[in-house]
Amino acid sequence: MAACLLVVSGSSFGQLRLPRASPAAGVWQTIGVTDVRIIYNRPAVKGRNIWGDPPPETKGEATLDNQNARQPGMPIVPYGHVWRTGANEATQFEITDDVLVNGRPLPAGKYSLHTIPGRDEWTIIFNSIANQWGSFNYDPSKDALRITAKPTTVREHQEWLEFRIEPSGENSAMVTIAWEKVRVPFTVEIKDVVALALARARAAIESAARDDWQTPFNAANYAKQNNAAADAEKWYARALSAIDAVLKTKENFQNLSRKANLLLAAGERDKAIEIADRAIARGKADGENVSQFEKRFAEIKGDKP
Repeated sequence: MAACLLVVSGSSFGQLRLPRASPAAGVWQTIGVTDVRIIYNRPAVKGRNIWGDPPPETKGEATLDNQNARQPGMPIVPYGHVWRTGANEATQFEITDDVLVNGRPLPAGKYSLHTIPGRDEWTIIFNSIANQWGSFNYDPSKDALRITAKPTTVREHQEWLEFRIEPSGENSAMVTIAWEKVRVPFTVEIKDVVALALARARAAIESAARDDWQTPFNAANYAKQNNAAADAEKWYARALSAIDAVLKTKENFQNLSRKANLLLAAGERDKAIEIADRAIARGKADGENVSQFEKRFAEIKGDKP
């Protein structure tokens, strides 16, 4: 029995989950086709003095974020020293594509996010060593990017540290660090959302199955809407080739109507009408309800000069 208990205990080691004083949290936002994620732990104010000057004898930027060594009366986040920007593990910042942060480039990847708070200016650090515990082993030589941001003081009290991501345009978002009465914003921007989306589309079409007409069709529509005519033409052709492969194995109203819609989107109106007539005839023969499709193409035929 003792041996059995030891085995069970050993196999369960590390799986125990207990409440944390500073609970884990996360926030994410998609900008175009790029995902931005921030994973952090949320300390509470709890009536404590959060911001302030460090002890006069401290030198350099090294973190003072050690509650066991904190002197009585010392602020939780001393100015001029590296802070994990949360509690427990250092905050993690993840981006799936290259971005601009406050106008400066940051490659796709995972970073630990540290800050150096100040009264009038914060330094925000994206360090290439992710998954650090706090900022105790922070190595500035591994920084991928440092930017500066201007803090503001507001009337509203934020008890629990919070990261916010709010869209500020089709290609950008505003990230805000909010704790106590301090708010610190910085921007994340995609340099060219359309170019990135088209590049993703090329890769998706390259790996698509021979009979996958939806991937190139959706990509072609996006390219057409964004004035990428050459890509749109090529991808409509790919979608038509795929639907023809489907029709060889299953010629029915559904697949014929899809081809008609593809041809119409590709600007081949006469061919679309021809295939639509075949689709309607086939649908009626098979007992399908083709009324909406027939009405739509009747209207298209009526527009024909």
